[in-house]
Amino acid sequence: MAKKKPEEPPQGSPAWMATFSDLMNLLLCFFVLLFAMSSIDEDKQEQIAASFNQMFSVFDAGASAIGDGVLISNGVSQLNELDEYINSTGKMDKGEVVDDDVAAAQEQLEEAQMEESEELVEKIEEAIAEKDMTSDIDVEFTSQYVQLTLKGAILFDSGSVELKEEAKPVLDQVGLILERYAEGTIEIEGHTDNVPMSGAKYSNNDELSSGRALSVFNYLLSVTNLNPAEVKHSGRGEYLPVADNSTAEGRTKNRRVEIKIYNSLSSY
Repeated sequence: MAKKKPEEPPQGSPAWMATFSDLMNLLLCFFVLLFAMSSIDEDKQEQIAASFNQMFSVFDAGASAIGDGVLISNGVSQLNELDEYINSTGKMDKGEVVDDDVAAAQEQLEEAQMEESEELVEKIEEAIAEKDMTSDIDVEFTSQYVQLTLKGAILFDSGSVELKEEAKPVLDQVGLILERYAEGTIEIEGHTDNVPMSGAKYSNNDELSSGRALSVFNYLLSVTNLNPAEVKHSGRGEYLPVADNSTAEGRTKNRRVEIKIYNSLSSY
């Protein structure tokens, strides 16, 4: 029987050594690449920086700024220079643009409000003149509202919050005007002079002015179809005089009820 030849040992290095060698070669190449990137020719750096400076002309001394690493280490200052450059060309920054837009929008809105108030006041003045009530009601307006001022002496006796009978026809016509022309909030304000209350139902002018505003409010709701949710009433006491309280004539003017008709564009 023939003898079997012994197996010869494998030739060359083990397989794991080839894989390990490839890994080492890759790591070597990687570190060489890193070293090469960290030692770029200074002349080439300056050429690149100069070319950027010529194209954009934004940074002062662009070559030295990039070449010396200032752009990276002090980026905030460079961005500030960029912002100053943009502003120097006549362009506004974002905040200024927004502020100007808001201001322009507000101006347009106020102009539209004023136009609406002017149209409303013409209609109301015409209605008051037709009923021959110009001596009983004063009319003023702003961009927010048209204001009807009723003299207190026509509406109430001294120290009282009960409406006079002769005041009711005037308030009836005011109610018709409000029904016809009011499109926004209506506010009724009571005002007094500064003479202290004495021996009356109300202890001070604040209570008296509030009671008078409420009386007008209740009467107008009773003779009109106004929505109570859109009608407000308040007492302003003696704190908003329109005349000198040191004279009888001035005190008479200060005893009044104001009805403000806010236009549809008002934010009130």
